[in-house]
Amino acid sequence: MSGLFISFEGIDGAGKSTHIAALAQALEAQGRAVTLTREPGGTRLAEALRTLVLNDPMDALTESLLVFAARRDHIVRVIAPALAQGKVVVCDRFTDATFAYQGAGREFDWDVLKNLEAWVQGGVRPSNASQVLLQPDLTLWFDLPAQVAAQRLAGARVPDKFEAQPGAFFEKVSAGYARRHDEAPTRFARIDANQSPDGVWQSVLDAVRSRGLLP
Repeated sequence: MSGLFISFEGIDGAGKSTHIAALAQALEAQGRAVTLTREPGGTRLAEALRTLVLNDPMDALTESLLVFAARRDHIVRVIAPALAQGKVVVCDRFTDATFAYQGAGREFDWDVLKNLEAWVQGGVRPSNASQVLLQPDLTLWFDLPAQVAAQRLAGARVPDKFEAQPGAFFEKVSAGYARRHDEAPTRFARIDANQSPDGVWQSVLDAVRSRGLLP
């Protein structure tokens, strides 16, 4: 695949959404075709599953299965075709979020999630590709203390079932992101999200430029 895959990750309230569209516009200004999408979601089926996952009570395995089912449809219908056409895919969350929220937050089995990851994301890239699994080329991790994220979310909107979780849950989610970072440090760029919006945006630009993805 000749395209480029960039994911944005972080706990709720970290400020990802503020900068995703800006990065997409910056890439388009350089003449790149950009597909801006999100997870869970990105297709009609995946959006329907997103509504269930974010609102209906269920155990961690059910959540994980639904999220990976949504991801598979998203990959097959949106992400893989866009990459094959040489586009830049900018995605609001991908598999790292599942490990952080279901794996760490819900304390679900990490190895089971790795098996699901292999089944859903394997065999998508051509046989001569350097990656066996479809993974982002760059993951921008918006790292923010859980208590700061909670303050930002307070009163912002009616929370979904994850946003309504206590602070201890988000502490575990943050630890899950840190673990994924440690497992793939060259893929991740840690963004200090506990600074001004202008400072965060400059950190995003620095991370993208350091990999030669923007001039």
